[in-house]
Amino acid sequence: MRVVRRRCALLLPVLLVLVGAAAGPRGPVVDTDRGPVRGRTHGAYSTFEGIPYAAPPTGPRRWRLPEPARRWAGVRDAGAPGARCVQLPVLGGGGPVGSEDCLHLNVTVPAGPAAGMRPVPRPRPVMVWFHGGGFFSGSGDAYRPERLAVRGGAVVVTANYRLGVFGLFGHPELGGAPRFALADQRAVLRWVRTNAERFGGDPGNVTVFGESAGALSVCAHLTSPASAGLFHRAIVQSGSCSTTTPPSALLPNLGTYEPFVPARRTVAQGVLAAARLGCGRPSGALDCLRGLDARTLATADLMQRFSQVSYGDGGLPAEPRRALEAGRFHRVPVVQGTTRDEIRLFLSQTLAAYPIGDEGAYRARAARSFGVETARAVLAAYPVSAYPTPAIAWAAVLTDASFVCPTLRDGAALRRHVPTYGYRFSDRDAPNFTALAPVPGLPFGAAHGFELPYLFTITPLGAAQQGLADRMAGYWTGFARTGVPAAPGAPPWPRLGASARVLSLAPGADGVRTVDARAEHHCALWDERWPGPGPGVTTAG
Repeated sequence: MRVVRRRCALLLPVLLVLVGAAAGPRGPVVDTDRGPVRGRTHGAYSTFEGIPYAAPPTGPRRWRLPEPARRWAGVRDAGAPGARCVQLPVLGGGGPVGSEDCLHLNVTVPAGPAAGMRPVPRPRPVMVWFHGGGFFSGSGDAYRPERLAVRGGAVVVTANYRLGVFGLFGHPELGGAPRFALADQRAVLRWVRTNAERFGGDPGNVTVFGESAGALSVCAHLTSPASAGLFHRAIVQSGSCSTTTPPSALLPNLGTYEPFVPARRTVAQGVLAAARLGCGRPSGALDCLRGLDARTLATADLMQRFSQVSYGDGGLPAEPRRALEAGRFHRVPVVQGTTRDEIRLFLSQTLAAYPIGDEGAYRARAARSFGVETARAVLAAYPVSAYPTPAIAWAAVLTDASFVCPTLRDGAALRRHVPTYGYRFSDRDAPNFTALAPVPGLPFGAAHGFELPYLFTITPLGAAQQGLADRMAGYWTGFARTGVPAAPGAPPWPRLGASARVLSLAPGADGVRTVDARAEHHCALWDERWPGPGPGVTTAG
């Protein structure tokens, strides 16, 4: 089951097909609070990569909150990304890659005044991207945001943060489960507050955005008292606070997936892990664990076992979805949404082992995941005859139950207090930029993460898709600038209301339009029958 979670958790960036950027030997210099850095100019934009935002969390600093990076003498070269945080390859097997010395960030700005060469007349909005990867894989440098910088005039920051057992470990000697991954992200935001103006950005206008685990991170910051005042707008892409997957949905023995778990559970898992590693002593267990090398800790089991965010202390007092329901979150405008076919990416990886070859298998899967009574209602709303294959039918069920309707529920809680906007990425011809091939009977369509090439430079797009990408960049950066997702020449984007009308994003003259997502995705059914597991429900494994 751990192998399945490794392949099927909310992950994407490790599958990216990256396009290299040219870099010259000289470039613009910006004087950060830790020392000057020399970036590279690529025509219309400049990049500053591999900037340390915190001290290396190595040796005695492992499992400690991030500390300030040391100042450096002279001009530091910022022409290449820093090392990725320790992780396992998602595809192809092999040992861990990356380094514990990984707390670096990258800055992309429009070339010229915003590259530190001279003052800019008006500071630019700052957008801080938190990558996805299930909290056990991924890196900031996998995303090239020049479209947002050039077309949208934004300063864009991407960053690494600690992953898996290094980022979400818990143990009694730590006083609980401190969520080092989120603490790293807060350190990034503090670095931005100190340094944004030096890159032409406005430290008083910071948007956090992320996809998958990065979106779950944004959700956590929205509800964390420790993140107060560090950002001013938020974009949540395919990872709302209420994201969940029912049991046996992807494999027969796979339990309910929940991204947020009680801290006491993480601490108990930490005690067991320490004992298995030979560090199960009454005192000094943490010193023993810090003495182990990274390869010993970076096993598939430990990286995935500690890939859920803990709650139940001062840093994250409540389960985030419950905090939203109670109105306990930071009052900032929010954009959130999903893709139309989220779950197809994950289901395609398990069909060979757990096929849905006919209507009987489809009915059995529904009963196993939702129970017999709820399954009757599901089968009535999603008759297999309405879909090309049983696998596509099941993917529609899971996309709605796990992503679309939970996101709309969160939207209903948010809109009571702050301006909230919803979207659905609907291009079913989006390019497959992953290393995965679709399986027969289940095309990817608009699968999980397939909106990313429309915001970042990842893979070539067709002419109509490029037009959509330009509109999306305009919406995203317009929101970052003003709190309203508006783009020149693009259709208006209405606020989320009681009717749950969201902006559907697809290529073509009429591709961008509002749709009633709640009706199209049967959310009345899911709100009644599967609003997610109740408080205290734990995931299998």
